[in-house]
Amino acid sequence: MALQEKLDKFKKQQEKCQSTLTSIAASSNATTQKSKPAARPLPATARTPAPAVKFSNDTERLQHINSIRKAPVGAQIKRVVDLLLQTRQAFTPEQINEACYVDVNANKAVFDSLRNNPKVHYDGKHFSYKSKHDLKDTNQLLYLIRKKPEGIAVIDLKDAYPTVMEDLQALKASGEIVLLSNFDSQEDVAYPNDPRVPIKVDDELKQLFRGIELPSDMLDIERDLLKNGMKPATNTAQRRARSEVQVMSSKPKGKKKKHEITKRTKLTNAHLPELFQKLSN
Repeated sequence: MALQEKLDKFKKQQEKCQSTLTSIAASSNATTQKSKPAARPLPATARTPAPAVKFSNDTERLQHINSIRKAPVGAQIKRVVDLLLQTRQAFTPEQINEACYVDVNANKAVFDSLRNNPKVHYDGKHFSYKSKHDLKDTNQLLYLIRKKPEGIAVIDLKDAYPTVMEDLQALKASGEIVLLSNFDSQEDVAYPNDPRVPIKVDDELKQLFRGIELPSDMLDIERDLLKNGMKPATNTAQRRARSEVQVMSSKPKGKKKKHEITKRTKLTNAHLPELFQKLSN
């Protein structure tokens, strides 16, 4: 029993020592925390200022967009068609709005006019440029011209693809086509000059052709062609009539002769004799 009491007493002493050590450690930590200055929150003035909200300074661009969307339907259609012609790409209405500021979806008149425009193709989602002849390169251009022995107007080919005019000049330089001007419309016409069918003209025939004297007046030449069952490429009578009409319309009208008052002039304002005293003297 005595041994058991001693063991119990020893355990109590150990527990007391452990609690004492724990309290000492706790008081030491508290003292350390008090010795450190507490971190104070930064004042509001010392904080990083938030960026100020700025109104848009792109006023000119916004005014430009507004003027485009308030423009007549025809002006907006031209703007879109020019975009499609220059880029030769397909655009959705949203892409058109981003590219040239024409809001196709918000303006039904613009949408309907654009969809029904003969120069525009609409597949239900995209708008693209539609030329009269769907050509992509020189080979397709030459193939089309060779199918038109009667000739094809250059104006109908100008919008086929971006470099079509350069290709026409290249085909002319290589001798594969011939470009001639129409005297009536003053427009170029492209004719095929197929190198697979070479024509060699005899020198005697050339001399005979060059030795024929032609009438000096184009009217006589056209009459001779008609007599021989050939249609002239020109119409001189019509062209001269047009020029005469232009000359007549451009002549200045004669000025009316100013009527001067003389002693023989009949005076109707007899009730104002003081106006005509000098004439009577």
